[in-house]
Amino acid sequence: MAEEKKGNYSEDDIKTLDWKEHIRLRPGMYIGKLGDGQSHDDGIYILVKEVFDNCIDEYVMGHGKKVEITIKDQVVRVRDYGRGIPLGKLVDVVSKINTGAKYDSEAFKKSVGLNGVGTKAVNALSSAFKVEAYREGKMRTAEFVRGVLITESAIVDSNQKNGTLVVFTPDSTVFHNYHFLTEYVEKMLWNYAYLNTGLSIHYNGQEIKSENGLYDLLVQNIQETPIYPIIHIKGFDIEVAMTHGHGYGEEYYSFVNGQHTTQGGTHQQAFRESLVTVIRNYYKKDFDAVDIRTSIIAAVSVKVQEPVFESQTKTKLGSAEVAPNGQSMKAFINDFLKTALDNYLHKNTTVANELLSKILQSERERKELSGIKKLARERAKKSNVHNKKLRDCRIHLTDAKDARNLESTLFICEGDSASGSITKVRDVNSQAVFSLKGKPLNVYGLTKKIVYENEEFNLLQAALNIEDDYENLRYNNIVLATDADVDGMHIRLLLITFFIQFFPELIKANHVYILQTPLFRVRNQKETIYCYSAQERIAAMAKLGGKPEITRFKGLGEISPDEFKNFIGKDMRIDPVLTSKETSFEQLMSYYMGKNTPQRQEFIIENLRIERDEVVESEVV
Repeated sequence: MAEEKKGNYSEDDIKTLDWKEHIRLRPGMYIGKLGDGQSHDDGIYILVKEVFDNCIDEYVMGHGKKVEITIKDQVVRVRDYGRGIPLGKLVDVVSKINTGAKYDSEAFKKSVGLNGVGTKAVNALSSAFKVEAYREGKMRTAEFVRGVLITESAIVDSNQKNGTLVVFTPDSTVFHNYHFLTEYVEKMLWNYAYLNTGLSIHYNGQEIKSENGLYDLLVQNIQETPIYPIIHIKGFDIEVAMTHGHGYGEEYYSFVNGQHTTQGGTHQQAFRESLVTVIRNYYKKDFDAVDIRTSIIAAVSVKVQEPVFESQTKTKLGSAEVAPNGQSMKAFINDFLKTALDNYLHKNTTVANELLSKILQSERERKELSGIKKLARERAKKSNVHNKKLRDCRIHLTDAKDARNLESTLFICEGDSASGSITKVRDVNSQAVFSLKGKPLNVYGLTKKIVYENEEFNLLQAALNIEDDYENLRYNNIVLATDADVDGMHIRLLLITFFIQFFPELIKANHVYILQTPLFRVRNQKETIYCYSAQERIAAMAKLGGKPEITRFKGLGEISPDEFKNFIGKDMRIDPVLTSKETSFEQLMSYYMGKNTPQRQEFIIENLRIERDEVVESEVV
């Protein structure tokens, strides 16, 4: 009977979910990662973006030059001054899938959002959601809880300016222990400003505005003096800003219809290929593509009708054609660069000469490295077969059309014991582990030659798949998992120096994180509390009372696998390695990794005093 019931399949097994149930059951399909806000692509930022996209669509159509946004105590408030949602359709627009103005290509020819799905997802995934629309002296309000309509007002008189107000609180049962990082929100809003010159964004009282578009973007993000002045060119539905820096990789900021495509796509690839073609033709020399693009820093923005992205989070463009004329993306961008960039170089011969010198320098360096790189790749291939430095996962960032790819993570661990603990309890689908042997080399001031000659770094860049191209990065999250002692922090700093020196784009694109693991375990017979600082330990001792058992974890290898699964699962604490536009990588590395200076010695002594005082205080308590 049991077997018969188990195999039974009838009409009772068929279920139809309504829109909010489906979004809440499969949120990753709509907003990607369900992180706590530590990662820039966590779902809470996608929620903000989906609401803000609608404001941008209004601005692009010529309605409303100002948007106000505040985020306080996990509550997000967005007010635009566009036309306002039609009052009779207010509830439908935020609660009925396949309802929106973006089906009419004349109304929203090159919109950011897709067919009104985004706001519905925000509604369904918020514990509280309110929308108000103001139109021509009238207004209406609707309030929801997790997508369920609670109240809908009648249409009443209003003295408010036209526009829409959305207030929502992300649901804490979906996004556990979340918080918004101001750095991520500001970066997102600045991108909106660069792409919509003249738009005034007011975020928590701060005005964010750009008058020079992508030129301003590069000025704000370049942390060194570029080799030549920024080239800034515009055309119909396309804008490009570019220069070369002093690094080794390629750094791109690419956008489609205002959407920051952090994973690139067909437009970014078309730019890379077209740039090579135009440069070769201008200088009448068949340069290697790598020599042309090495150390390039470029921003490219295109506007197309009905773009096709590889996921709802719109981080990678999949469209091969540019509507409405069906011209290929490569032809569209190539035609633009062939005219605009070629003209610029002819008119600015000093810039053209500086660019040529940079290409020739890259050519010399590549030829010097070619033999070393070949040997290094052969060593990496042999090592991958015979050693166990990398325990890979099943999904990767380079896999197409799957929101789960954003979960792909590589833990970089010190020693076999720590990597062994993580390997035993990791999620084999999305979490990979790379084991370091000893302390890495301090690469500050060294050339990229050392990356290929040093076994650890050579194998690490092979594991990340970034030997030739940052676009082929295999893991979205690179997590430094070192001990919380002095040696562990030193190793962490050496790894960060490696990324800053040779792959700064990984840090700038928010791919590098630091794993936080507990320093103490405080427990009695009924409860166990893991503490990440001396202060948390004091609080735990007070909570448990009596004389609880206290364990000080000196290294990751001392944490049992059963315990470790608590620290790399859904409640994993990771801190992003962030830099601000005021941060200079060169100054940072010179201060921390260069020769000892009186300033650094003073900093170390002062912080040792603080640490000692904290330890003494905790011992007294």
